[in-house]
Amino acid sequence: MNIMASTKRLVNNNFHAITHKNYRYFWFGQCVSLIGTWTQSIGQSWLVLSLTGSPFLLGIVGTMQFLPITFFSLFAGVLTDKFSKKKILVFTQTISMLLAFILSALVFTHAVKYGYIIGLALCLGFCNTLDMPTRQAFIIEIVGKEDLMNAITLNSATFNLARIVGPAIGAMLMAYLGAGWCFLLNGFSFMAVIYGLFQIEAKNYVRKKNSEESILKEIKDGLKYIKNNVVLLETLMLISIMGVFVFNYNVLIPVFTKNVLHMAEKTYGMLMSALGVGSLIGALLMSFKSKVGPSKKLMLGSSIVIGIMLILTGSSNLYYFTALSLAITGIFNMFFSTTANTMLQINSKDEYRGRVMSVYTLVFAGSAPLGNLFSGFVAEKCGAGAVFIISGVLTVVLILLLMICFKFRKKNEIASL
Repeated sequence: MNIMASTKRLVNNNFHAITHKNYRYFWFGQCVSLIGTWTQSIGQSWLVLSLTGSPFLLGIVGTMQFLPITFFSLFAGVLTDKFSKKKILVFTQTISMLLAFILSALVFTHAVKYGYIIGLALCLGFCNTLDMPTRQAFIIEIVGKEDLMNAITLNSATFNLARIVGPAIGAMLMAYLGAGWCFLLNGFSFMAVIYGLFQIEAKNYVRKKNSEESILKEIKDGLKYIKNNVVLLETLMLISIMGVFVFNYNVLIPVFTKNVLHMAEKTYGMLMSALGVGSLIGALLMSFKSKVGPSKKLMLGSSIVIGIMLILTGSSNLYYFTALSLAITGIFNMFFSTTANTMLQINSKDEYRGRVMSVYTLVFAGSAPLGNLFSGFVAEKCGAGAVFIISGVLTVVLILLLMICFKFRKKNEIASL
């Protein structure tokens, strides 16, 4: 009885978002679905590298998957504000499920080609363009502002627990059964999140439609709102730097495993899992302080530490050191991502949140095409170790310059008062 009471108290104090019934449906569905997503991610990267042998062509796949976000996420933000987020998510998750089944069928029938993978990656990119800002804006509607940071932390914990389990499962499936099973498992995993969405009963915030406003005018209005909000603007610029130079692990780690460590699928899966272990630890640590709210100092400090860890990772060719450095990187990745996401949502008005999160999607995921191209090109010309080092140096330098610029802006604004 005491154990049950202690467990309940622990959940209420540190994971209080899960006390919301609607959020529980959403969270448990994500637990299953994200394992499938990571299983597919590792399978797809290794499949492309096996078919082509080219880090640059692997980077192209990542570019195509995120390219629609770069061009269309701002339009998606307007749709997120105008329509039921639950219905949008059911649609996008169903399409993602079908794409996974198609890829698995191509592999099982030995019909898979590099061009087909490119096409499916592009289709998934269009789907994610609408899914990502909608999912981010949906969370606050099922938990409220008070438990928002805790919910984001729990989502991150789920994401990174899946990052541990998914690559491990994917590596084993590829080693013993083949990559097709990674994609088939991912297809079935979407059923859990779709079921959870149907069970959710939440009142969506839907902005009143104004026939006089064109979609371009609404996008412009959202961008103007962000420009005039210093917290939103600074956070988004910081995320864009991280998106281009840091969050390219799907390209960096498989190439590093194969060309620097000279190891195979199992090592690749273990390194991805090490990154996930660190991120899970970071998410759990963040959950203990989620009621305090987001900290700008933590966000900036974490981004600097991540840059330094990238430099250290690229400077070594030892497996255990690489695994440890990636785990530490994962911890600070989580500190940064959770804080930045919460900072944006808490500082956004309801009628602008969809558009703000669409810009977040643009700079966070939409910067990936540039990052993937950059990583693939440098890896092809200079080697995987050089990519880590160059990315780390650029990250630290650009963040320091950003901090200086906003410090001067703040001084000028104070002086003009």
